[in-house]
Amino acid sequence: MSTPNLDPITLEIIWNGLRSVTDECFLTVQRSAFSTNIKERHDHSIAILDRSGRLIVQADKSMPIHLASMTGLVQVLLDRYGSDIGPNDIFVANDPHVAGGTHLPDINMAMPVFADGELAGFVCNIAHHADVGGAAKGSMSGGLTEIYQEGVRIPVVRLHRGGELQKEIFDILLLNMRLPRERRGDLNAQIAACRLGNDRMAQIFARFGVENVLQAFADIVTRTRERMRQTIAALPDGTWSFEDFMDDDGAGREDVRIALTVKKTDSTIVLDFTGSDPQVPGNINLTLNAVQSAVAFVLKALLDPDMPNNQGVLDALEIVAPRGSIVNCDGPSAVALRANTCQRVIDVVFGALASVLPEKTTGASNGANTSMVFAGTDPLTGAPYVYLETLGGGMGARSTHDGKDGVQVGITNTSNLPVEAIEMEYPLRVEEYSLVADSGGAGRQRGGMGLRRVIRPVGHACEFSGVGERFRHQPWGIFGGESGSSGRFFLRDDDGKVTDLPPKASGMVLAPEQVVVAETPGAGGYGDPLGRSEADLATDRVSGKFSDEYLRHHYAKADRKSA
Repeated sequence: MSTPNLDPITLEIIWNGLRSVTDECFLTVQRSAFSTNIKERHDHSIAILDRSGRLIVQADKSMPIHLASMTGLVQVLLDRYGSDIGPNDIFVANDPHVAGGTHLPDINMAMPVFADGELAGFVCNIAHHADVGGAAKGSMSGGLTEIYQEGVRIPVVRLHRGGELQKEIFDILLLNMRLPRERRGDLNAQIAACRLGNDRMAQIFARFGVENVLQAFADIVTRTRERMRQTIAALPDGTWSFEDFMDDDGAGREDVRIALTVKKTDSTIVLDFTGSDPQVPGNINLTLNAVQSAVAFVLKALLDPDMPNNQGVLDALEIVAPRGSIVNCDGPSAVALRANTCQRVIDVVFGALASVLPEKTTGASNGANTSMVFAGTDPLTGAPYVYLETLGGGMGARSTHDGKDGVQVGITNTSNLPVEAIEMEYPLRVEEYSLVADSGGAGRQRGGMGLRRVIRPVGHACEFSGVGERFRHQPWGIFGGESGSSGRFFLRDDDGKVTDLPPKASGMVLAPEQVVVAETPGAGGYGDPLGRSEADLATDRVSGKFSDEYLRHHYAKADRKSA
């Protein structure tokens, strides 16, 4: 079936054709979904895999954390169903322990693509659903200690057989999720994207020929793997280590260690997480494919940001993650908050390679996936609602630029949910959306600023759950840069009373006379603050982002002159 002489021009045209398929499917999900988390925040991804389950291409706006989830789904699908896979089938799954997922709210779908009567590949998508059932509304609360509490578990099952919806399975899924109408709309958006992708792939196979397209799949992976190995080979040989800590697991365990040793020899790089703490009772554990996604993202970002994101990146790396540890947990451990732990994995890779790549590493970013869930009943319509959002924070300072303010970093690149969208969709009022003053770590280049959201339920009491990280372990600075500020949650009553909330706050009742305030972490600075230029300090003074006291304390102007 191979065509070894596939010319570079044809390969480039096929490659861009595949990219256009994934991008079109991405927009299909976005524009068809019912929930704000998908249609506004774009918490979804699209990919094409070959018939052996290798990732070939992702949509440009796909989430880095979803990289290994789709390959995990298809590997399990192939193992379970083998030759019992037919045209117009669609498979669905979400379970991290038996179906290749990373947490339950991410529901994966895969549709096999046939060409000339043979299985030729898969079009896949994944979308984060605002609720998949379980003990807590939003399915993302802290304090959950078993995956059974986190929502409905879906092994790899056939949702469509030969184009026919298996209604019994669909009904089971919807019965176990809150807001079934919204869930139905989001699932139908995913099904529509599968069908569109299947049609577009049929057109590509018809135009270029099956042999050429299959050869293009192989060439794309091979070229990426060799490109990744060449970038690795350009690094000096050596061994580097770093460790960092999660604040807590939400179930009583604090200071959870993630340790990393990186060993590079020639074009081989091994990332060894031996020394990391055992898995914990709370739901911050990682499955191995979550670690793979995080490591692939950060190495690609450090070594070659323009490199395509496909199986070739994963093939060029070796990851050692001890079974039963926080970075490779066993079932039925809880994993819902795995994005926060993935952020810390990224931080330790940055930390380990800082001395090797000083111009490309940054101070620690906000290192979290700060989330808020508001749930209740709309007093005007009587309809239940669940509003889920994850907030950005500071980006670590770079060697040549300040860190960006109020952005998603690392493996979470979802969009901001506009205030107007929140207030139109939910009985909530956003009373403040701003940057947290003085939150960026000082440095020659300063760290980015954290965000503040202040939200009040309108005319009713609702339930609030929040998840934060780097509320105690601040985002560190680098090469003399100082730490960014930590995050926090608190309640503020109309009479001025303030009540601090834990970083994993679950099921708090929020009255209409109260607001909840979420402040996300800032980020670490880069370089000695005394090296900050007078021009940059002048900008800081008029930006409104820093107090006079902060600037005097961290930049010590008098000392700068006498130095």
